[in-house]
Amino acid sequence: MAKKGGGTVEAVTAVVKPIIEQMGLELWDVRFVKEGAQYYLRIFIDSENGITIDDCERVSRAVDLPLDEADPIQQSYCLEVSSPGVERELRTEEHLRAFLGSPVLVKMIRPIEGVGKEFSGILEDGGKTDVSINVDGRILNIARKDAVYIKLDDFNI
Repeated sequence: MAKKGGGTVEAVTAVVKPIIEQMGLELWDVRFVKEGAQYYLRIFIDSENGITIDDCERVSRAVDLPLDEADPIQQSYCLEVSSPGVERELRTEEHLRAFLGSPVLVKMIRPIEGVGKEFSGILEDGGKTDVSINVDGRILNIARKDAVYIKLDDFNI
């Protein structure tokens, strides 16, 4: 899933994914980040019917004890469970494939000639290392590693 947090993310995913799927929900993403002095474990869930605050609370309660027992995180952390939202970030090859043909917002590490650092377009193709975005009829092939993010553009859906 996420690269930041490395082995921690994989270990957490292994613990929580079966629990979340057993609840009839989808694990969208897992992120383990440090913000200021605090660590956060963020679990993003999804379903065809959308996610409610009750779903987030149920998942939080369901994964809390198994995470404590597996103990994949040495630091103390704050657990957050939420929906990926309408402007969800497309972080995996599966995410990209699921939203081919959709409007996306892209922010690059460095500007691209003619479009700048931030632009919107239609997701034409998405693979493990590269994506293709149609920006006003111009197909941009970019390396995923050069993008700060690629996320759905909810204003143009």
